[in-house]
Amino acid sequence: MNPAGRNGILSLTIKDKSVLYAAYMPFIKNGGLFIPTSKQYQLGDEVFMLLKLMDEPEKIPVAGKVVWVTPKGAQGNKVAGIGVQFNDEDDIARNKIETYLAGAIKSDRMTHTM
Repeated sequence: MNPAGRNGILSLTIKDKSVLYAAYMPFIKNGGLFIPTSKQYQLGDEVFMLLKLMDEPEKIPVAGKVVWVTPKGAQGNKVAGIGVQFNDEDDIARNKIETYLAGAIKSDRMTHTM
């Protein structure tokens, strides 16, 4: 996972299915992604990201809002970052992610958030 922020736009590249599984938040309405970052965000902040998945040729633009915050130094050595809920008008990212993770979403393996 390679996050980078510039001008309020988060750029996230995920090339590995296990990394995608750990970052995806299927329990959130419309789906969402955990994005490692040390930048400070508040719940409800609007964010925009460009998501590069696996070997997809194009980045997927995704708008959303912060619904989860894991601060630096969180218990259990959790990675600092934010969970971004996808907007409900745009389900392209969620559909692509769920296609990649078909069969794995209901797994009980640990993720960055649960």
